[in-house]
Amino acid sequence: MSCRSPRHHTVRNRIPGGRDGRRMLLVSIIDKTGTGLWAGCAVLYFTYVSGLGLGQVGLLMTVSGGVGIAGAPLAGRLADRFPLVRIIVGAQLMRGGALLALLSTDNFLLLTLYSALGALPDRAGSVLIKLYAARLAGPERVRYQAIQRTTVNIGWSIGGLGAAAALATGSTRAYGLLLIGNVVTYLVIAALTLRCAEPPAPSRIAAASAQADDRPPAAPASPWRDRTFLGYTATDAALFLDDTILQVAVPLWIVHATAAPVGLAPLLLVLNTVLVVIFQVPLSRFGATTPAARRLLVPLTGLFVLGTLALAASAAGGPALAVTALVVAVVALTFAEIIHATASWELSVALAPPEAQGAYLGVHGLAHSSQRFAGPLLVTGVMSAGPLAWPLLGLGLVAAGAAQHRLIRDRTTKPSLSVPSVTVSEH
Repeated sequence: MSCRSPRHHTVRNRIPGGRDGRRMLLVSIIDKTGTGLWAGCAVLYFTYVSGLGLGQVGLLMTVSGGVGIAGAPLAGRLADRFPLVRIIVGAQLMRGGALLALLSTDNFLLLTLYSALGALPDRAGSVLIKLYAARLAGPERVRYQAIQRTTVNIGWSIGGLGAAAALATGSTRAYGLLLIGNVVTYLVIAALTLRCAEPPAPSRIAAASAQADDRPPAAPASPWRDRTFLGYTATDAALFLDDTILQVAVPLWIVHATAAPVGLAPLLLVLNTVLVVIFQVPLSRFGATTPAARRLLVPLTGLFVLGTLALAASAAGGPALAVTALVVAVVALTFAEIIHATASWELSVALAPPEAQGAYLGVHGLAHSSQRFAGPLLVTGVMSAGPLAWPLLGLGLVAAGAAQHRLIRDRTTKPSLSVPSVTVSEH
């Protein structure tokens, strides 16, 4: 019997999906580096370069965010019918074209139109990459998504630092250069994506099999008629609130309700990024099967309770208490973010019929995009109600987690081998 070196086996299995998996991870890090260049200055661009007023900027962002919600289900539906790589490339080029069009006008209506057109493929992007990972990495999809999410956070950090350095010059020209820099990254990742192999699509495999057997293809399942999946998506939208709490509520809460220094806000966002980079991949093993992913909903809700209680406590004393409580809140909510991402990756794929995987994941994409649209309004409403509203929100998230845990029980009893049965050392 031949034996392979454990070290050799580990290296070969470090990145699921082989060369195409590594190439798509490079696409992700370049993509988010470019997005990091632009995201931090987009509002400032519309204000100082395009000359829009505060109300106009707010309306532009609201309209584009609302239109973008449709991007996820539209992309998922297309991915069941056409080659996934081509759809990803098309989305990347559409994002770049819409962004570049902003340089051509200062007209409010046209800027809103171009922003909305860019929001559609932007919101579709995460669904398409998730679908590519599910098809390419197969049973190691959760681990691949964890690695991908780590690269995304690294890319965001690089882009954010680049944007900060450019804006430090104090020149309005820097805004246009950052926009062009993001457009260039879209062209680069489109070229890299074209070099990736097309992963097998279950929907097209089923159609080809039916054609070979000279029988009509079965009508694909519709996620819009699957009440369990729609309920799962609705509860998952609530569980995605950690993102809005960390990105929107915490900085505003520091300024308006606590004695903590304002400079703590960016440091807490850095803490969030560092924790995700360190722990996302190691913790992904705890959601590597469908039953295990469902079990993660229990500690997830506990972390939401701890995080919201800490936010309430941060407003109850002086600077020392505020800083300590805010750090506890961000750590708890960051681990909630990590655990929820792991569970959501596995459950959303496991609950989707293979022949309609794209359509189902597209509908599930509504959970995140709708939360990004409505979440800020919800958390600012909680903030205006005072510190005691935070624990009430925590209890609401516990209810959402408990409802999801019960809702998907009958669909998650069969083991889903999302990792190989043999565990390979990470060292």
